[in-house]
Amino acid sequence: MAQLSADTGAKKAAAPDGKAQLHGLLAGLGAFTCWGVFPLYFRELGAFSALEIIAHRIVWSLLLVLLIILVTGRFAKVRAAFSNRSVLAIFSASTVLIAINWLTFVWAITNGYVLETSLGYYINPLVNVLLGVLFLGERLNRWQGLAVALALVAVLQMTIQAGSFPWISLMLGFSFGFYGLLRKKAPAESVVGLTVETALLAPISALYLVYLFAAGDLQNGTIAAGGFYEAGDLLLLMGTGLITAIPLILFAVGAQRLRLSTVGLLQYIAPTMQFFLAIYVFDQPFDPATLIAFGLIWTGLVIYSWDGLRRR
Repeated sequence: MAQLSADTGAKKAAAPDGKAQLHGLLAGLGAFTCWGVFPLYFRELGAFSALEIIAHRIVWSLLLVLLIILVTGRFAKVRAAFSNRSVLAIFSASTVLIAINWLTFVWAITNGYVLETSLGYYINPLVNVLLGVLFLGERLNRWQGLAVALALVAVLQMTIQAGSFPWISLMLGFSFGFYGLLRKKAPAESVVGLTVETALLAPISALYLVYLFAAGDLQNGTIAAGGFYEAGDLLLLMGTGLITAIPLILFAVGAQRLRLSTVGLLQYIAPTMQFFLAIYVFDQPFDPATLIAFGLIWTGLVIYSWDGLRRR
């Protein structure tokens, strides 16, 4: 999933007309639906290592967003980000975090841990609340405190009762939470931010792909030295750039036309879709311990969302 916290357009949207709201709602639904079905796409790339997939995703995403930047005349904004040392330092840190997030997500999907990715993006809003307290000096009201406490209990419950620390979920939730925290300090449009971040990662990614080709280790070594991808596999790898950029553009459109509270509710679409895909498509077991953990998280999210709507 990508950069939910990157845009601030939703904060600026006051009371758009009905047609604009409809367009925004459709765009928002499109964005979160795309992120929700990501597991189905990456499952088709199961023969590849997560690093190989991410390297392709970065390279093809950069090419696509550069085209968008040139067509829309935003190159000056990208150049400004690179010329400002403090902004570039923030983007460098956010780049590391989004790379960790992407790599964790793709590794989890290709290794059958879809339920864990769903939980990770469910807890992300509560992680954001916690980070706001720790780093932005924000204060929790009693309902927010209860929601965060339920999430902590869920993590402890999974660790003790299920016998495994939910590191995938926490890695996804906290890497994306810290990513959003950094992007608030260097605000930029989704496409501009993605251009800077993929440009920073692209040289390493390209060199890694060249190394895999030279070593005959493409597609986990199933392609002989001197060989290359089959057409279908190459198209799927190139498509990772497309599926990265399209939801971001749709999200930007939706964020500009919808209230922040609406966008906040829409964000639960993606992990909910991933949850059902994990159970009914990927056939992951849903034992009582996991059910209790999800129940605690869901209760916390209901309280958190209700409190946000009440205060607005």
